[in-house]
Formats: sequence, structure tokens, C-alpha cells
Amino acid sequence: MILKEKLSAIIPEWQDRVTRLLRTNGDMKIDDVTIRQVYGGMRGVKGLVSEISSVHPIEGIKLRGYSIPQLLDLLPKPGGAEIPYVGGLYFLLLTGEIPTNEEAIEVEQTWHARSNIPDHVIKVLKEMPEQTAPMTLFSQAILSLQADSIFTKRFEAGMRKNEYWEPMLEDSLNLTAKLPAIAALIYNLKHNSSEYIQKDPSLDWSANFVKMMGIRDETYEDLSRLYFIIHSDHESGNVSAHTTHLVGSALSDIYLATSAGMNGLSGPLHGRANQEGLRWLLEIYDKYGKLPTREEVIEYAWETLNAGQVIPGYGHAVLRKTDPRFTALLEFGDKHFENDDIFNLAKLVYKVVPEVLLEQGKAKNPWPNVDAISGTLQRHYGVNDCDERGSCGFYTVLFGVSRILGVSANAVWARALGQSLERPKSLTTAALEELAS
Repeated sequence: MILKEKLSAIIPEWQDRVTRLLRTNGDMKIDDVTIRQVYGGMRGVKGLVSEISSVHPIEGIKLRGYSIPQLLDLLPKPGGAEIPYVGGLYFLLLTGEIPTNEEAIEVEQTWHARSNIPDHVIKVLKEMPEQTAPMTLFSQAILSLQADSIFTKRFEAGMRKNEYWEPMLEDSLNLTAKLPAIAALIYNLKHNSSEYIQKDPSLDWSANFVKMMGIRDETYEDLSRLYFIIHSDHESGNVSAHTTHLVGSALSDIYLATSAGMNGLSGPLHGRANQEGLRWLLEIYDKYGKLPTREEVIEYAWETLNAGQVIPGYGHAVLRKTDPRFTALLEFGDKHFENDDIFNLAKLVYKVVPEVLLEQGKAKNPWPNVDAISGTLQRHYGVNDCDERGSCGFYTVLFGVSRILGVSANAVWARALGQSLERPKSLTTAALEELAS
């Protein structure tokens, strides 16, 4: 496998690099922590390391140093497609190198060879109560795969610490290979039928997801590639990434660690924000019974703020400009369905809400993040977040399918570089008061 050979060649160099850094500068102080940060979710504390992605307040997300526009231009694409292979992105996340077309296709073929879902996983999903939330099903499916963990079997049999990354890579490839089928089955259980639609060996990872959803639309195949690429990673401090890393630091395998991370992603302050963003747009549309005017959007925005609520999808913990992921989806929608009312409402809100938030004067960042628009594009293709029983969260499953690409790549490198068990020190409030006195 080209991917494994590439990693086998570069990991020893990185291991030596980290060893030298720790030996010569391991006690160097790089940050101070305030009491406000201790109580405020450790916001902004420099305490994690990741080579996979970074988020700059102005420049936005970069995956292995490449911006979203650069990735969409440089990564290899399927014939006739406008958006690249996700397999090419995964090669980049793992190796730091833009893959050739051959290397991207090899990842896609590796995924295809490992993509069959065990019967017991399908049975688990089908036997869960009808009202079970999609993200609960997704997390449960990942846990149900854990019995086949290569890392756990190798660890129990005994292996050297510098070999940990190899079975972690194998497990990560096995897990990521199965994600499209798992997500599609969850959607079909919730919205269509209990049918498990078979994959097509001629299709790439993202296009197979679309097929198994029961949709045949080449533009939705491209949207899926775009969605999975832009949501794949966003530094290591967000809840899903940090939780996966934390659990993995105990040498839990990727299934246990990722299931925990997906439980964190399910929260309304993290992965469910896309659901809230679409809900707010639909509430505006329903109130006026049409695409509202600029003045009506301003009125509704102030009603929301004056009621003590936030406007979903606006603001970000790190970014201080329009999220490049928002921009990528906006450009896709402009190209393919400019007459969609809800999409156009999201565009109008983009023109109006930052001005309202600036006038209010409370928001540090009045600009939209990806959640302000992502749901409108899924809705355009008839992909709904909630089923008829009101069980919501499928958009978060899509987010999870994508995010696992990043957290699993980080997990491989965490094991390759021998990152330690995460164990920060806790203090009592009395101790903080004493320090402050």
C-alpha cells in the first residue's frame, strides 16, 4: 500500500524530530493560563499539538497548510467531477503531501475493499427503538465495529510502542471505509425503509454514499465530496477532536475513541449547530410565507436577539472573518441552484445579520460559520435532518462522517509520535482564590 509505505518512510524522521525537541527544549514555557481560562473551558490555552490542521483568526482553516480553495484546486478529481476525491484528502491528512491521481485512487480502492458492514452492525441499528436519534445510532454502530479492532488485538498480544501507529492506521482505514454505508443506512432507516443498498465498485467513496442514500444526482455527489472535505478537521481543540484524542491517549482503539468523540459532536454547541441554523432560516420563511425582504430579516434578527437568543451560525470561537467553509458552500449553491428560496434566504441573512450584530455591539465575530448555510444545501437535495417522528440529527451524522477523517489521521500520528496519556492538573476554587490574593 502506497500510503503505508509513505508513512513508514516519514514517521521515523518525525519521531527523531520530536525526541530532539523534547530533549533540548522540553521545559521551555510557551503559555500562561488565567483564572478566566480555567473556568472558561480552557479557551485559547496552548496545550495540544496537531500537524493535521490549523485555524487562523483571519486566514481561516488550513488542512496540512493548504486553504480550502487550494485544496479544491490541487487535489485529484474523479473524471467529470468538479470536487476532488475524499481519498486524496485523506492521503494528504496522513502524509502532508498532495497525492497523485494514482495515490488518491489507491485510498479509494482501499476503502472499497474494506467497506462491507458486518451483519451484526446492521442488526444493531435495525433493532434500536424507532425514536433513537441518528447520532446515537452512528455512535452505536462505531462501537459495534470495535470487536474487530486490530490495534486492540495487537496490543493484547504484545507489540513495541513504536509500532502502535501501524494497527491504528489499519483500524482507521477500516472505520473510514465503512462510514458512507453506515450513514446511508441510518438515513434509510429514518426516512425511507430498512433496506441496505449495496455499493457500486465503480464509484468513489462519496458517490457510493449518495447511491446508498438512494439518490442519483451527480451534483449531490460533488456536494458530498465538498461537504466531507471542508468538515474533515478544525484543529484539535474542538469537542469532538479533543474528546477523540483524550480517549485515544489512554491507548483506547480508534472505535472507542471515535465513538466518544461523536457523542461530543452531538451537542447543540458543536455539531448540532447546523440543525439550529437551518431551523432559524425556516422559521423566518414560515413567518412571512415567502422569501422575506431585507427589512423583514432585520426585524426578525432583532426579535431573536431581544429575546435573549443567539442567531445560529454566526460567530466562531477562533475565526474573526467569514468562515471559508461557508464561502465554499455559498459558491457551490450559487453555481447550481440560485433559485432555491431557502438558500437565497441564507445569502440575504449573510448580508444583513453581521450589520445587526455589529450594531448590537456584543459579538466579537459577527460573521457566519459553516453552520449558517450547510443545512440549506442538504435540504435542496431533499436530504432532511429530522424524520416524521421528530427525531433529528442526521446532518450531524454527515458532519461526523467527515470529522472522523481528521480525528483518525490525528490518532495515527498521536501513536506514531508516542503522545502521552492526557492528564491535566485540577485546582480547587479555594486554591485559585489563594493564588489570586
